[in-house]
Amino acid sequence: MNTASPTHDFQIDIDAIRRSAVIPTLLETIVLATGMGFAAVARVTESRWVTCSAVDNIAFGLTPGDELEVESTLCHEVRQTDREIVIDDVNSDQSYVNHPCPARYGFRGYISVPIRRADGSFFGTLCAIDPQPHKLSDERMLDMFRLFARMIGEILDADEVLTESQGALSHERDLAEVQEQFIAILAHDLRNPVSALLSGLRLIERQKVDAKTVELVGLMRASVNRMGLLIENLLDQARKRSGGGIVIERRDTDDLGASLSQIASELQTVTPDQPIKMTLDLPTPVRCDLARISQLFSNLLGNAVTHGDSGKPIEVEARLSGGDFILSVTNSGERIPDDLLPTLFMPFERTNNRPSREGLGLGLFIAMEIAKGHDGTLTVASNDLETAFTFRMPNPPSRSAEK
Repeated sequence: MNTASPTHDFQIDIDAIRRSAVIPTLLETIVLATGMGFAAVARVTESRWVTCSAVDNIAFGLTPGDELEVESTLCHEVRQTDREIVIDDVNSDQSYVNHPCPARYGFRGYISVPIRRADGSFFGTLCAIDPQPHKLSDERMLDMFRLFARMIGEILDADEVLTESQGALSHERDLAEVQEQFIAILAHDLRNPVSALLSGLRLIERQKVDAKTVELVGLMRASVNRMGLLIENLLDQARKRSGGGIVIERRDTDDLGASLSQIASELQTVTPDQPIKMTLDLPTPVRCDLARISQLFSNLLGNAVTHGDSGKPIEVEARLSGGDFILSVTNSGERIPDDLLPTLFMPFERTNNRPSREGLGLGLFIAMEIAKGHDGTLTVASNDLETAFTFRMPNPPSRSAEK
């Protein structure tokens, strides 16, 4: 008898059996039903016999991982012949009365039933022994052993599927974490060249240049600003995934209308054939995070430019109403399909239409997170004529007004 090493070369099989809460109960049932003192699930190959699980009431001495010489076992014959062996009493069994195995291991009653996997492959045996004879050839007793052996095979198959699924899930999680770290680092490192481009454009603007250069610089500035927005969206997504969330710092501001107009003007420079009509009604300060609301608006407006009908105006309205700040962006074009609505605000979700003008699929997700950060809502209404995104948030009285 060989003792198991700390890390057994059949450890995968031993662990698969050990993970089942059912198999020990099956072995206990066998011992109780037959009166036999030892029952086990054994992994049996051409050259190895390994204990995977056992109930031992006769001090036979085998625990999970322990081995017997496979040629010395009757389970070896079960594997070779692919048939069960049942012995009520070795002393009266003509086939095994002089067999060396019973004498070596000191049993008179014996049963061994093959355990097969779903693909028909031989795993091992469900076996039981006892120093005393037992009536094991009873058909009901055999049916129990066969049923239990089939159940163990099914348990092994189910465990394999679950283990593979868990392994794949763990791999996907590790891969996602690496990807997120890469995205966060990439986005952070891209900030410097974008800042350098903006500085260079400012220097050019200070020079005496012709109208064509001014126009070109305007186009470049709009593109660089758009690039900066994509970088911020990436960083916000990384913060959200790492549990940091999007930081919102609300302050009273009179500059929101001017900021929204500036964003629209910059985007209009890039898309001169798609008019952007602004309606602003902000007579009092808006309590918000100016940079974040500007980011939300830029994402919504960029989305409208991407998916709206070229040449048809995009309508923007920002107003105060009933103690709320309301910002809507409406574009003409095809309706959003119903099956896309549930995932519209999820990160990296993109539609198939107009792929050449797609972004990263983060814009609407970040806009929604900014809306939530302001205790607001972001909704969409889409029909065959137009699609409208509406942001609404409570706008409490300004602190200066309260004083």
